[in-house]
Amino acid sequence: MRYIRPLSIEDAVGLLADASGTSAILAGGSDLLVRMKGGFVDPDLIVDIKAIEGLSEIRETADGFSIGATVPCAVLGESSVLKKAWPGVVEASKLIGSKQVQGRCTIVGNLCNASPAADSVPALVAAAAKAVVAGPSGKRTIPVEAVPIGPGKTSLTKGEIVEAILLGKREPRSGDAYLRFIPRTEMDIAVVSAGVKLSLDEHGVITAARVARGAAAPTVLLVEEAAEALIGRKLDEAALERLAKICAGACRPIDDKRGTIEFRRKVAGVLAGRAATTAYARAGGK
Repeated sequence: MRYIRPLSIEDAVGLLADASGTSAILAGGSDLLVRMKGGFVDPDLIVDIKAIEGLSEIRETADGFSIGATVPCAVLGESSVLKKAWPGVVEASKLIGSKQVQGRCTIVGNLCNASPAADSVPALVAAAAKAVVAGPSGKRTIPVEAVPIGPGKTSLTKGEIVEAILLGKREPRSGDAYLRFIPRTEMDIAVVSAGVKLSLDEHGVITAARVARGAAAPTVLLVEEAAEALIGRKLDEAALERLAKICAGACRPIDDKRGTIEFRRKVAGVLAGRAATTAYARAGGK
């Protein structure tokens, strides 16, 4: 095994593009090192990107925020401006692992690990976040939901690295929220999760919405029908019932020891309603 710590994104891309055998990127390592220790992966090359300038920074830009690939989730939770703009995204990132893991894990790693139950991904999808991908052919920016294509699989090609996550500026009268259901009170994997982002007019009528479901299909689901059902109305009981029904129907869950298909569908609707209620209140709705 080779371990290399490049100092530029161009060098990292070059190493991965030219590598023979299997290769892996080390950002926080909270997924990679566990999988290596468990014997699930045995990379011939590990490219540690933590020394690359700029990847460990949260930058506030004219368009919003840029979160570097190696920013630990603990640092996201310490950013007051990010928490104010995107509380749902920060809440989701703070649910990944224990306090010790929080000092290492990253939302980019959580995204690229491509688990259907990843906590940060539904919140990022609801927030319409984008991923900046660097590769041998240059850089491209894609929606976050376009990165995972199945459990443990991404759309990234050989040599490509997600170097940052982009979040837009918080719009006036808008809010987001993330909720999950887990069997235990702490440090467990989501059985079902929901991320919601709402924008309102001055009368509290929903003008834009994004609803994302996690752990309910092979990848995180952006439920456009649920968003459409909310637009043009206030978040009343009828809207919440319609939202819950659509979200339950959109799920494609599995039966396993952590929950049945029927249970997951029921909880999916409940969580969507609760997340929407929180997002609505944060947007100034009453």
